[in-house]
Amino acid sequence: MTMTPNSSTQPKTDLLALTLPQLQQWLKERGEAPFRAKQLFNWLYRQLENDFSAMSNLPLSLRERLAEEACIGPTIIRSELHSKDDRTRKILLELSDGKLVESVLMLYPPIGDSSSRATVCVSSQAGCAYGCTFCATGQMGFDRHLSAGEIVAQVLFFARELRKEPWTAAGLPGTAAIDHITNIVLMGMGEPLHNYTNVLQALRILNSSDGFNLGARHMTVSTVGLVPAIRKLSQENLQVNLAISLHAPTDELRSQTMPVNRKYPLSELMAACKDYIASTRRQVTFEYVLLSGVNDTMEYGQKLAELLAPLKQFAHVNCIPVNVTTASYQTPGPDAIRAFRNILFEHGISNSVRAERGDDIAAACGQLRTRFENSRKKTELPVVTP
Repeated sequence: MTMTPNSSTQPKTDLLALTLPQLQQWLKERGEAPFRAKQLFNWLYRQLENDFSAMSNLPLSLRERLAEEACIGPTIIRSELHSKDDRTRKILLELSDGKLVESVLMLYPPIGDSSSRATVCVSSQAGCAYGCTFCATGQMGFDRHLSAGEIVAQVLFFARELRKEPWTAAGLPGTAAIDHITNIVLMGMGEPLHNYTNVLQALRILNSSDGFNLGARHMTVSTVGLVPAIRKLSQENLQVNLAISLHAPTDELRSQTMPVNRKYPLSELMAACKDYIASTRRQVTFEYVLLSGVNDTMEYGQKLAELLAPLKQFAHVNCIPVNVTTASYQTPGPDAIRAFRNILFEHGISNSVRAERGDDIAAACGQLRTRFENSRKKTELPVVTP
């Protein structure tokens, strides 16, 4: 349960951090009828309402009490940017303690028989403790875990935006407008499985059939490879997708770019993935950031194929050309990307390449916060007079 201070210094309960049974208990403790919880859930997750006074089927006395004792997630947006094609939108969200996190909405037009998609890339922590050298968030260090409510709030912000103004892809007349979130990926700031309890709580809240009702198979949790948490996730009664931030097929190279590999080397990580597949019968996506001249050579393509071959059809590689951050990595050219992917195809490893999204608005996690904080520091510098 997340508490945030109000004007009278009394703690407020963030309702977005509560499952339906927890909300029923919270109301019961205040002498309210538990059935009001379903009405509240409907307002929060179906009507997407964030103003207690508008919840017309709740008694006035309850609405007033909610305004005094509860809140509906963090609501301060410090920056909101839209890409030129309006297919990528990014917000910088300020939390109750002043910490800043990013969240991105990625909009995809229909391809073939598939429908349009609206995917929210969600942050799970302010900062990150794992220090991957190619990641802007990893270069910040770790501030704190996000609460379940702070995670849920990111999804609801974009859900409200789409509800208010459904999106149709420019240049594709006649395509149906999309007015709801279809997918979420925990690939924003932070390591989701480091914040395991709050992340699973948020996913269960968003999955609830009484509320937001987003299918678990439309949710993806990404991890740098926390082996115990991967094994724990495989036993959860929640069929979310798993993505592994791999980025190198050898311990030597992976340890250079991802310090976590020193604790959980590839042999342990791959064993956990095999057990995850055996338990869930679900495909695992392996995220592979392509760093020009570092991990995108033909030799490393061959090693990657050999590493994943035992997983057979249950392994898929998502090739991601690196975004330019403060680290000195270069993006490989199209010929290098094509050659790397062809090696994987030749060995029967399914793969795709992530399309560049939102470069003009610094869409990679951590970039917008870094720019915002650098700008704020400049404006806060003291004026020195002679």
